[in-house]
Amino acid sequence: MKKIWLLLCLLVMPVMAGDYPTDAVLLQALDKTTGRTSFLTVKVGQPYELGDLVVSVQKCMKRPQDETPENTVFLTVTEKGEEIFKGWMFSSNPALSAMDHPVYDIWVVECKDPNLKAYKPITTAVETIESNEVAIEALED
Repeated sequence: MKKIWLLLCLLVMPVMAGDYPTDAVLLQALDKTTGRTSFLTVKVGQPYELGDLVVSVQKCMKRPQDETPENTVFLTVTEKGEEIFKGWMFSSNPALSAMDHPVYDIWVVECKDPNLKAYKPITTAVETIESNEVAIEALED
């Protein structure tokens, strides 16, 4: 068991070498009973309630923009005071360390960095393209 733990630590440490900490994480949750997904923004150190679950993020690390995208999050999930998950989750491979729960699935989308400009949502970009097409058609007439 100690050899497996050591191997896991050695594999994770190089991944985190160039990462920098952020103050919040964007998680996606699936309610298996209703089939609905929701996005949760959880700040590091502040518990977030999701039904009977309490999600607490202890650390959120993000790779610099010039490297392969990866978000690494250490979190704890409790249900009615009982710890049901504690460990690292990776945005690039959610199945590597998945939370096993009969009602909810939770996975990492990205660590939020307040210093980076936010990208426009896809719907806004599509609306911009459509409005540009209308403007071009008006110019052609």
